[in-house]
Amino acid sequence: MTALSRAALALLLLTLRAGCAWAETPETILVNGKIVTEDAANSVRSALAVSAGRVLATGDDAAIRALAGAQTRIVDLGGRTVIPGLIDSHMHAIRAALSFATEVSWIDAGSLTEALNRISEAAKAAPPGTWIIVAGGWTEEQFSEKRRPTQAELAAAAPGRPVYVQLFYQWAMLTEPALTALKIASEADLPSGAKLERETNGEPTGAITGTIREFGVLFARLPAPSFADQVAGTKKFFRELNRLGMTGVVDPGGVGLTPESYRALFAVWARHEMTVRVSYSLSALAPGTDELKTFQDLTQMLPAGFGDDYLRFTGIGEIVTWGLYNNDAPSEQQKQQFYEVARWAAERGMLLRMHWQHNSSVSHLLDIFERVNEQIKIAPLHWIVDHLDDASVASLTRMKALGVGWAFQDAMYFSGDRFLKSAGGEAATRAPPIVTGLKLGLSMGAGTDAHRVMSYNPFVALRWILDGKSVAGTALRGSDEIPNRSDALRLYTAGSAWFAKDEAERGTLEPGRLADLAVLDHDYLAITVGGVAQLQSLLTLVGGRAVYAAGPFAALEGK
Repeated sequence: MTALSRAALALLLLTLRAGCAWAETPETILVNGKIVTEDAANSVRSALAVSAGRVLATGDDAAIRALAGAQTRIVDLGGRTVIPGLIDSHMHAIRAALSFATEVSWIDAGSLTEALNRISEAAKAAPPGTWIIVAGGWTEEQFSEKRRPTQAELAAAAPGRPVYVQLFYQWAMLTEPALTALKIASEADLPSGAKLERETNGEPTGAITGTIREFGVLFARLPAPSFADQVAGTKKFFRELNRLGMTGVVDPGGVGLTPESYRALFAVWARHEMTVRVSYSLSALAPGTDELKTFQDLTQMLPAGFGDDYLRFTGIGEIVTWGLYNNDAPSEQQKQQFYEVARWAAERGMLLRMHWQHNSSVSHLLDIFERVNEQIKIAPLHWIVDHLDDASVASLTRMKALGVGWAFQDAMYFSGDRFLKSAGGEAATRAPPIVTGLKLGLSMGAGTDAHRVMSYNPFVALRWILDGKSVAGTALRGSDEIPNRSDALRLYTAGSAWFAKDEAERGTLEPGRLADLAVLDHDYLAITVGGVAQLQSLLTLVGGRAVYAAGPFAALEGK
């Protein structure tokens, strides 16, 4: 067979695989690369063609080049690795984006000195009186000093400025100007349940302690960015995610979000400026509200699935009712209230996701899911249990039987050392039981829970999936719960696409799928496990369009 005949045969086979029209010509072709398709056979190709925002075909360079037309753009990858665009199955991206243009990030700061320098630089650049806010995404364990900042250090970094630095939903340090601006002089001025941290001599340190409920109220008292800053922050945050190879997020709602919180996102979407695909759910509003009526009111003209490929409403959660939120011993009345909301959601074909931390009490939630399932099968609705780091085989088996998915995050990266002290070494080796879930065939998606409690960097999360170590370097998860490279990546691609109810459209680089991909600066399959955390994208495509481009591909951005 001649070379020409081989090329013709390859063209025929590729066209049939893609299920495309004979006349279809790709707009873009990527060649001379390592295309990790993440298909069922874990195929790796050297070239890929894109047409109308979707993967037209994959194959060797000669066969894919044969598809090119006169106007086709051909991009030489220089041997670089391409992966499907990463999708975070649980990221509070809408909330994080609102203030991303005005906040200071401590994500990936290796020392407290570096973190304080970021405060200092922000203070120098901002107009007088501007608040300096670190909303989360850090822990003292990431710092070489292994400690939190003092009030004096924040004051020295930003003299005379109101500074607010929050750690998880547990602790926040404020400078004196910040306490004065918020009119906090005693604990009577704090949200109910919050406390002033004190020195051994009884003097306040400047810090406030509490839980997620108190910090939701406290953070809401901080000055909000202007609408223009919220729009700018949304675009800036999405570009930052693109830099890290992300093309999609599944936003679970959460504390502090109100209907007003979505305005900036909707504005970016309406202007056709989205560079990340967002699937979102609506959470219950403030405690004390009638959750069922709230959801009924909010969704009267918002049916499940409303939207397009870039922005889609899927359902409710991760706070469905406050009575079951962070409650390991709910009353029968609280469980009945949750059931009524869950049944209502099922009747309307809505996805439902629920925040649940502890396996010891998750039977309360699964009992309700099973009760609803007796009347309406919930498997097609893609219901989700979020978190559940200490999930047992029994709980995961019940979830599998219901068709319920498990969205897990790298909480043990930041919190693993505390978990080790409280739960013990044996429990830590199975937290979370990733491989066990995979063996059960459970629908699973990886994520971060960023940005208040974790870094939004998916490659940090992927390294943690692959080594099980905390940010302090403590080896926790056992080797029998460590997946291989391909399975780990799949949890961040095809696995997470399920949580957006989009598993047939994206998550792999197969013909017909959306052309969402990232060209990495190093080879994910070959780099050391430690090096995975340092990976980033040089070229990120969403629907075949270059939403981020750097280095040798910089000229392609926006094309």
